Amino acid sequence: MTFEELIERISPKLKGIVYKIHGSCQSFSEEDLYQEAVLQLWVDYNDGKLSDKTDSYVLQSCFFYLKNHIRKVQDKTSLMRLNMPIDEGSFKLQDVLSLRQETPVEEDFDIDTLMEEVFKNELSRKEKEIAFFYLQGWTTREIAQRLGLSHVSVVKFEGKIREKCKKLKNSSAR
Repeated sequence: MTFEELIERISPKLKGIVYKIHGSCQSFSEEDLYQEAVLQLWVDYNDGKLSDKTDSYVLQSCFFYLKNHIRKVQDKTSLMRLNMPIDEGSFKLQDVLSLRQETPVEEDFDIDTLMEEVFKNELSRKEKEIAFFYLQGWTTREIAQRLGLSHVSVVKFEGKIREKCKKLKNSSAR
């Protein structure tokens, strides 16, 4: 049996497992979880660990692998608050966010107020983490690795962040 045949055969049930896990853990997308399971299956297949295993055994191992993967990633992820100190000094996340490059904006438009409003009310926890890492100069792939996501998911989150910022800017400019 080839790896492609295995994936084709178990894919519907694997997607069901991913859907079930995603329901209890919203910090990962279903696509990311599915990709993670397939990658682990690829490693196990190449190591010869799947040659004599039944589909139910393979699917159960995927379930336990994904649950363990989520637990490990969440243990490594730390929550950030805007007023939390980020170094030994007195710098806080909100201070870092207010340090920005000068950008031309309307004179009566306050970018600091916009950024504070976006971070307080508009962004999810994951979007705040991604925005923080971008502000620190991290690459998309570095952020993805740090948060246990695919780089595609990080790019999607970045798009959501931009849309929320644009939406809030347009509503406050009126």
